[in-house]
Amino acid sequence: MKPDENARRHADAAMNAMPAARAAPARRLALTPAGALWGYSRATPDRAQRCLQDILSGTRLPVASDWVEQSPEHAAVYALGKDRGWLQEIARDLHAPDVRLDDFLPHIIAGLSGERRAALASSGGFCVGHAGYALAEAEALCVAAADYSEFARRQRLRGWKGAGGMTSFHDDAAMLIPTVSFVPFWIDGVDYCLVLGGEPLINNPALVELIWGIQSAGARFSGAVGGARRG
Repeated sequence: MKPDENARRHADAAMNAMPAARAAPARRLALTPAGALWGYSRATPDRAQRCLQDILSGTRLPVASDWVEQSPEHAAVYALGKDRGWLQEIARDLHAPDVRLDDFLPHIIAGLSGERRAALASSGGFCVGHAGYALAEAEALCVAAADYSEFARRQRLRGWKGAGGMTSFHDDAAMLIPTVSFVPFWIDGVDYCLVLGGEPLINNPALVELIWGIQSAGARFSGAVGGARRG
């Protein structure tokens, strides 16, 4: 084959591949479970955490390249998040859960517990949802979560920076599998706490879906209230 014919073949192949490349879906930016835990781990998030929370602020995941180009701050958090395993790029165009929380919560939180026993507490120990536990036990655990949150708040005020993170309680001396774990997080200034029976399975995309679902429901409620007031 002559060199010029070979070059033409390569050029033709490149031209034929271009439509397929243009048709390829844009990669979306998503939080990993670790990124969600860190991004929502404080009542008052810092700048990096606010950037991570922005990813779940819309009704669909942002295009990764568009999000990075929005600001130098996003670009810096993107580099940090990829390095620390907080961010990942996916090919799917995922949308925020658009469901009633009463129906959504029991299903999603059950998968975060090795025993499929879980509850979700909000401010003051109110039981928002539960699965596997009887209602009375779930409510008692949610009150305990509120007590733990208040204990952690007092310790932070006294200077213990480690207070407020996840904690587990054990019955066996080996302390391998906990009987119950508390996983606190904050969304729009509201404190929540996951109560998980048995082995906690929080390295799970369901955790990201849970946080996104709560944040999305709050945004829909705020929009509805705002629209009613404007009307």
